[in-house]
Amino acid sequence: MRTRLAPLLLRLRVSDTGKAAGLAGAMIANNVIALVSSVAFARLLTDYGALAALISYLTILTVFGQALQVATAREGVLGHLGEGEELLTTLERWAKTLAVFTVLATVVSVLLRQPIADLVGVKHQGWAAAAGIPAGCTYLAVCTLRGALQGIGDYKSVAISLVGEQGVRLIAGSALAEIGLGIGGAYIGSLVAYVAMTGYCAARLYRRLASPAHRRWRVRGAATGALGFGRHVWAAIIPITALGVIQLLQNVDLITAKHQFSDTIATSYAVAAVAAKALIWVAMGASFYLVPETSRRHAAGEDTRPVLGRALAIIGVCAIPCLLIFAFGAHPLLAAVFGKKKAIASDALLPLGAAFTVLAATYLAVQYMLALKRVWFLAGIALVAVIEPILLLHAPKHPASFAGVVLIVQIIGAALAYGIALFVRPRAAVAASAPA
Repeated sequence: MRTRLAPLLLRLRVSDTGKAAGLAGAMIANNVIALVSSVAFARLLTDYGALAALISYLTILTVFGQALQVATAREGVLGHLGEGEELLTTLERWAKTLAVFTVLATVVSVLLRQPIADLVGVKHQGWAAAAGIPAGCTYLAVCTLRGALQGIGDYKSVAISLVGEQGVRLIAGSALAEIGLGIGGAYIGSLVAYVAMTGYCAARLYRRLASPAHRRWRVRGAATGALGFGRHVWAAIIPITALGVIQLLQNVDLITAKHQFSDTIATSYAVAAVAAKALIWVAMGASFYLVPETSRRHAAGEDTRPVLGRALAIIGVCAIPCLLIFAFGAHPLLAAVFGKKKAIASDALLPLGAAFTVLAATYLAVQYMLALKRVWFLAGIALVAVIEPILLLHAPKHPASFAGVVLIVQIIGAALAYGIALFVRPRAAVAASAPA
């Protein structure tokens, strides 16, 4: 029996579905560790709400990294960044540019630490707030390297880096909080994780691409025809805008809840939102397969929609057990994990879970359209992102009703996204299927 299973498992692992499932599985593991981190920090810190606000700020900053990952994966697949040593040379030049930018951005962040802290709502955590921009810049480096790994088909290393990121964050953040750094230490754990994963991804790329003669300190010219980092960032302005809209749809309810509810209710709502966002992480993992495979098929003139269908199927399979748990065990789940005092908004968990499941599907549609280099879909979902905080500011001041408004907004956004993604055929696929 074992002999018969081995070839089957091998075929599954190297198949398109197996690759997508593997990356989605890595994101599930990533999310589980992130949830463990949230529980640990919630129990370690008296003011978990402040940490949640700081993390929301950092999450918005990470949109630049996510967009660069999409762009790097797409351009890497198409060979626009060079191959082998040329690709490595391109990445080395980008790293130098990014290092200079990070130093300058860090200086600005330190100087503006108190205004940033006031804006985020953590006025007593100025130095912690100052770590946000450096962390965002480091995340930009991690994502650029992950995109390069996707471009050369090294999905395994991408998956390991995803799990490793959350593992290091949990260990480093908990240790720093325990030794007396409190909220700031827990928050800086993210920066430590990004630095560690930058090193890991760089090592994997060197192992795959560098020849024995290649030396890290050797100054080399750019790959012929390769983009400079500034041009690469500018070329990614559409992904940056699109993923920025997704981040607003994902996080604006937490910011608005701070204005609508008392600190106690807002903290409990934030706890429910953390649990409800599990499917977003699964969608991110599936998108690491979706983007390069869609780009590859589009360039070959093949129909790309089956790739989106496989990614959506993974979301559906994962969503069913999650929503059942949210429906029948919301309060026991939140009370057991975060404590009874933080479970008072448990009735918001099911509508939030449904809302973020829908947003996970929207995220895949957005990544799919970015891989096809479509841009005009942005107008619709951007309008939805603008309308959401307005509606939430006028929503009933009850967690479940508030979450219901979030769900309605997400359904509208998904309908717009899939109306474009599924019913407007890619030009390459149309050309390939046209009669001779």
